[in-house]
Amino acid sequence: MEVMNLKLTKKTHACVQLEKDGRTLVIDPGTFSESDAALGADAILVTHEHLDHFNEERLRTGLEANPAAEIWTLRSVAEQISAAFPGRVHTVGHGDAFSAAGFDIQVHGELHAVIHPDIPRITNIGFLVDGSVFHPGDALTVPDHAVDTLMLPVMAPWNKISEVIDYVREVKPRRAIDIHDALLTDLARPIYDSQIGGLGGADHARLAPGDSTQL
Repeated sequence: MEVMNLKLTKKTHACVQLEKDGRTLVIDPGTFSESDAALGADAILVTHEHLDHFNEERLRTGLEANPAAEIWTLRSVAEQISAAFPGRVHTVGHGDAFSAAGFDIQVHGELHAVIHPDIPRITNIGFLVDGSVFHPGDALTVPDHAVDTLMLPVMAPWNKISEVIDYVREVKPRRAIDIHDALLTDLARPIYDSQIGGLGGADHARLAPGDSTQL
């Protein structure tokens, strides 16, 4: 596995920003993320249609600031925004591979995790960036590729901590960094840190919104 020199910046909730060679990639600038979460993006990836991952206003802010910026997403999102951003929205799905702003992307996964059996499942895709960083969206997708850094959804209506720990064990990343954490209170964070770090089998890190790390 080739590990690239990437700078990762955590945004609020499920949104992350990756920088390399002067180019910027943003994943899932949703409603829970900062209003300027997509600002400065050369490419934007969206995993699925839920509002905490997809917000048209956030996308518009990024695309209006950079007329060369483009979006890659699954069909359910693309159908909602293609008319607003003609020629700048690309539909991708499981098994696809493409280049976006100098980043090599592979798409893994097809369905959102089960929230409740009575709630129909929607589509969801995860993105593996430069063969190194995997953002699964709202699913516990295990890519058929080694993962160096797993963006780990730690707290959601559709998961529990035993599943989160087992997901880290199954993916076997070198490190796991929390995402999907806006609903997690500060009181609970030390418990999650201790249990995921102690039982997951990988280095575990948590970044505050705005914090960065070099990968």
